[in-house]
Amino acid sequence: MTSPRDLDRPARPLTARPLSRGDLRLLVLSLLADQPRHGYELIQLISDMFVRVYTPSAGSIYPVLAQFEAAGWVGAVEDGGRKRYALTALGLAELEAQRDEVDAAVHRVRDSARTITKANLPPSVRDALRELKHALGLCHGRWQDDNAAAVAEALREAAARIRAQGR
Repeated sequence: MTSPRDLDRPARPLTARPLSRGDLRLLVLSLLADQPRHGYELIQLISDMFVRVYTPSAGSIYPVLAQFEAAGWVGAVEDGGRKRYALTALGLAELEAQRDEVDAAVHRVRDSARTITKANLPPSVRDALRELKHALGLCHGRWQDDNAAAVAEALREAAARIRAQGR
């Protein structure tokens, strides 16, 4: 049974570091490989990964960008009073040289974000997610196309309702 406290409980504060040493650097390199970005945009993307439970500070992002710029890995272009950073050929080469480390860091960040997100869910929601996973597991290997489409639609509708409640 869900108590009102479960629903109103504030997010737990982080007790452990959300990023391992050096992972922010590698994550920024990976995000810049996708497309050129402003520093603020990088902060928001990383914050979104952690469902806003963790947001890197400008004091952690901009020094990384300055180091990348000094190393010649990124070029910065003025864009409406802000700098937009893009990987240079040297930055792309560095990304490829560190591909295994970058991929491992992205994986660690996703795991950390998932752990933090789960830890901040009310117990009643965690229990409901567990039930959902169990129900989906019972259908393993026995999905009919129409059944799979109906389940997918129900999940999309649930996601839309949850997003609407968060506004």
